[in-house]
Parts: sequence; structure tokens; C-alpha cells
Amino acid sequence: MRLTDALAQRPVVLDGGLANQLEAAGHDLSDALWSARLLADAPAAIEAAHRAYYEAGAEVAITASYQATYEGFARHGIDAGRTRELLTLSVDLARRAGSTAGREVWVAASAGPYGAMLADGSEYRGRYGLSVDGLERFHRPRLETLAAAGPDVLALETVPDADEARALLRAVRGLGVPAWLSYSIAGTRTRAGQPLEAAFALAADADEVIAVGVNCCDPGDAEAAVALAARITGKPVVVYPNSGEEWDAAARSWRGPARFAAGRVVGWRAAGARLIGGCCRVGPAAIAEVSRELATDGPADLDTRL
Repeated sequence: MRLTDALAQRPVVLDGGLANQLEAAGHDLSDALWSARLLADAPAAIEAAHRAYYEAGAEVAITASYQATYEGFARHGIDAGRTRELLTLSVDLARRAGSTAGREVWVAASAGPYGAMLADGSEYRGRYGLSVDGLERFHRPRLETLAAAGPDVLALETVPDADEARALLRAVRGLGVPAWLSYSIAGTRTRAGQPLEAAFALAADADEVIAVGVNCCDPGDAEAAVALAARITGKPVVVYPNSGEEWDAAARSWRGPARFAAGRVVGWRAAGARLIGGCCRVGPAAIAEVSRELATDGPADLDTRL
């Protein structure tokens, strides 16, 4: 079954944070490549992390390619040919991890923002000083490689800036793989400060985009954003906030209390969410709770306009 067909029938459970699962297994992710480094150094660990989420009830695994880019790998002496292999491997690992799930599962190929490659915290700010054309040129080669690897969907995720969203929407045209677009937000604005109404509207008429929403945001900001995305775009909504802790880019550590609670997903679903999970610091135990909440929640109006 295609993911779009599943969304027309019921909400679908996403996985949680890949990095926190890898760190829990003892892997050091402190360098600029973050979890993408393990595509080369410890691919079995990535496959095991995906499997842990599938076992917890996730139906979609988001690949370890968030911070995997041609430019980022080149800075670490990895050439374009090897980068293509690693990007392809990210999809293969998620697919292999789901082969023993005993149920239908899907793979979302992650494409993080330009700022993720910079590894300086600018992914939470946007406004990189690049034009939309320049950002499109950055994103297109990686998206072409990921699309060729055969994922079920491209996850254009943690996008902080509406200008970068414009570039990504251009970059996925003609690739033959559907995509979701999810912003990183603060309140009712993108991280770069643009109103969410205008940011969501960019994807309303994009045929390639099957869902629009938010990720890596405070859980408390999610419900209003979900309702807004559903109203503005008429598309299914994707939502996977982080734990509620805040990332300190200078200290490279998380600060503050965790506020992610699986009980919130009922409200997200009622507001229009159809792809629901967690992001940074949300682990398999929390995703298992999300899966149970969605399984026990009553029928919902699934007017997804697909």
C-alpha cells in the first residue's frame, strides 16, 4: 500500500529521534556530521536504531541522511561517489530494518536544512544569506540521490525559513517521489520569523507534497500549528515535535525539562494530523505510547483531500 493510501484511512505513526537512540547505544555523535557519520562508521547501529522504533510501533522510519550532504561529507574527505553510496545506504538500512516488522512499514528519506550542514546552530535560525536559487542548487543533488534510492517519501524536515521551503519545493519537482514539508517553529512563526500562514501556503498547490506540518518544535506549539496547516493547505498534516528541551548549539547539549507526552497526540489527530511521532530526545518508549494512544483513540474524520 502506498503511504498516501494509508493516510486516507488512518493516522500513521512516525519514529522518534534517531540520534538519541544511537547515543543511548553508546555512540559519540559530537562531530559535525552527527548521526550521518555512522553511515560510514557503524551502519549496523543505524539499522538497529530503526528496528527499535519499528518494534515500538513506528510505521515510518526517517533515514539517517538529515545531516548527510555532498558538501558536508566533502569537508571530511569523502568524495561524491562515496557520498552517493552513503545516501543510498541510509534508505537501504531503514528498509532492511523494517523487513522483519511483520506489517507494512514505510521509509522517509530525510533531507535536513542547509543549516544542518553548517553544524553551527543556524538550522534553528534560517536566514543563511543564500538566495532561493542557491538553496535549490544545494538541495537538488542530494534529493536526486535519495529519490533514486527508492524511499516511500522524502522528508523535507526541520525547515526554519520560508525561503528554504521555496527552494525545497522547487528541488523536488520531477523526482517522482512524494514529499512532506515540515517546519521548525517558535509559536506561530517559522524559526526565521515568518508567519506560519504564509509558510504553509507555499505547499498548498505543490502536487509533490502529500503532507505539511512541523517538527523539532516545542510540543506545546504543535496543536495550533497542526490546525493551521490543515486549514491553510487542505493536506494531511505531519507533526513530530521534540521532547520540549532546547538545544544549546554552543554547548552542544540539551537544556530544560522534557514536555513531550503521548496524550497530546489525540489533540493533534483531532486538529488534522495524520503522520504523528517525535523528534529529538523522543525515544522508542514514547513512540510505543504514541502508537497505543492512536490505536485506542476513536474513529476520526479522515477528509485528507488526497
